[in-house]
Amino acid sequence: MDDLDQLYQDLILDHYKQPRHRQALADKDVSAEAENPLCGDQLRLAVEVDGNCVRSIRHDGKGCAISQASASMMSETLTGKPVAEVRALLGDFIAAMRDEREFDSAWPDEWLALQGVKKFPLRVKCATLAWHALNRALDKQGSS
Repeated sequence: MDDLDQLYQDLILDHYKQPRHRQALADKDVSAEAENPLCGDQLRLAVEVDGNCVRSIRHDGKGCAISQASASMMSETLTGKPVAEVRALLGDFIAAMRDEREFDSAWPDEWLALQGVKKFPLRVKCATLAWHALNRALDKQGSS
């Protein structure tokens, strides 16, 4: 394993062990839910939009290190961004995970860390679970 791979593995483990924006959600808080029945990942997500800005992304759930770390990485890096930018980044990240586009070297290291998951096609759904949930949550709010 080279130094970059080790750095990426460390980032994933850090977000898994010390998730950002993770907190227990009451049913009234939940904007979207997602699950991956193949491996048992479950995610509940709450998003708050103020005007055209994503003010808060919170999540809870259980699952593998990849799904939980990805939710943490996503919530940490997308909170505070304009909704239009968030939607574009959601689409770009999911497309990159599906090998439909290249990863952008300007993306945060946390996102780049997840590109190694593409070597294991069954785990791509784990890495994108939270991203799909956020997209559905924004759809529910009518945010464009």
